[in-house]
Amino acid sequence: MEFNKISANILEAIVAVVGESYVLTSHESLEKYSHDETEDLVYYPEVVARPQTPEEVSALLKICNENLIPVTPRGAGTGLSGGALPVRGGLLITMERFNKVLEIDEQNLQATVEPGVVTEEFMNEVAAKGLLYPVDPASKGSCFIGGNVSHGSGGPRVVKYGTIREYVLNLQVVLTSGEIIWTGANTLKYASGYNLTQLMIGSEGTLGIVTKIVVKLIPAPTLDALMLASFPTNEAACAAVSAIFRAGIIPSALEFMERKGVEWVKQHDDIAFDLQDAIEAFLLIEVDGTNQDVIFTDCEKINAVLEEFDCRDVLFADSAAQKEELWRLRRTMAVSVKSNSVYKEEDTVVPRAALPQLIKGIKETGAKYGFESVCYGHAGDGNLHVNIIKANMSDSDWNNKLKFGIREIFELTVSLGGTLSGEHGIGLVQKDFMPIKYSDVHFALWKGIKQVFDPKGILNPGKIFS
Repeated sequence: MEFNKISANILEAIVAVVGESYVLTSHESLEKYSHDETEDLVYYPEVVARPQTPEEVSALLKICNENLIPVTPRGAGTGLSGGALPVRGGLLITMERFNKVLEIDEQNLQATVEPGVVTEEFMNEVAAKGLLYPVDPASKGSCFIGGNVSHGSGGPRVVKYGTIREYVLNLQVVLTSGEIIWTGANTLKYASGYNLTQLMIGSEGTLGIVTKIVVKLIPAPTLDALMLASFPTNEAACAAVSAIFRAGIIPSALEFMERKGVEWVKQHDDIAFDLQDAIEAFLLIEVDGTNQDVIFTDCEKINAVLEEFDCRDVLFADSAAQKEELWRLRRTMAVSVKSNSVYKEEDTVVPRAALPQLIKGIKETGAKYGFESVCYGHAGDGNLHVNIIKANMSDSDWNNKLKFGIREIFELTVSLGGTLSGEHGIGLVQKDFMPIKYSDVHFALWKGIKQVFDPKGILNPGKIFS
């Protein structure tokens, strides 16, 4: 697809829609929008527009659709798949001014929110009313809820409460034609034709631009307990995960952390934590609810399961401060890895019982190709983040051979019943691996859907598939 450049006349039309102060064109002002959190990828847009209303987004899309200008929607830029990078230049539409919580409906346990609201700020606002929005990705303090919708985000509490797919009821979306639609209804049940709401979730800005989000809320649990269990091997820790569920317990979070990651967090974030010899892996396990006796009983059952898998020690957090410190250990791991080494992060997900085989295979692949890895993630739902560390690899091997190692990791993941991404999305960096999992029939269906929503192909071109 050949796109056009933004001419002086088109730029003038863009300025007329949003105002001169909300249009960026200088190289310096565009730098912020040329990258996300994906390592070593930089693509500059020609122009950045900062609209504030659905009508402004509509007008911008009409201009670009009529003039064949590529458009890249962008949230907070915290993505790890290159999904918000303007690989074809053109216009980047940032949603940062869509930053309002429009309504919290306590009667129906729903909220209407704009896509540029920071996820944690929204969580805190509903928590003040005794309610819970449980979708809490690691970047919740900086990511936008619109980006979470676009990538189908999860986080630690997916294991009990579900991904964002279970909480989005309805979306206001602007199509490339400029039409503004609602995809569904503000109801808990929906059986009225194709579910456009679910189609938009995870579509990574390739089908339309979301301008309002209606989400379901639930009553907040009032109590929780947090345990940190240590193991002599990665496989033992991973094997304990599915056994906890088979014992009839559903934790509100169940996170895996490898020793190397903990060591780097201690260096980077100065967290006081006694890291004992002969311990290679940890499970961070949270149980929540409204009855202390039930929570305590569940913790006792979990402890009994852990003993069956050579668990060496279980630390029970005895204060809110200690709980926060243990969660900080997990949540800052990605930042710590990034600060210590050149790396690439992959996002694998398998049925949880297959986690021991997955992590064993990852380590064997690393030994074969000469890279190290630091693994951590949402073990309770089978989602393992694999940080591939350059370590002693030569520049040539890192640039030319690593991709074959990554391919083998994804081939293993798929062979175990998994898929390429649990929550980071496909974007730019994973699309070459999609044929490992998906057939020509899948690609034909996806391209047909794309053609219906975006016949000229202007929305986020170059992402998910070519």
